[in-house]
Amino acid sequence: MVVVRLSRGGSKKRPFYSIVATDSRNRRDGRFIERLGFYNPVGKEGVENLRINLERLNHWTNNGAQVSLTVQRLVKEYAANVA
Repeated sequence: MVVVRLSRGGSKKRPFYSIVATDSRNRRDGRFIERLGFYNPVGKEGVENLRINLERLNHWTNNGAQVSLTVQRLVKEYAANVA
């Protein structure tokens, strides 16, 4: 099954997450199908800390991909800021 979830990057105490579509059997930071955006929780004010390609996210969800709870929260936040 395909899932849309966060993949952690960055250094120790400085997390940076990619929002990816991946097979559910793959490791958290392992192979992925497509990168859909990013989330930087410790980014500075005035800098883009969240970007999501909503068109591609809708493509994956329409084709049966499951979205993690955290990504659902981020999408809701992003959609409110973009609109």
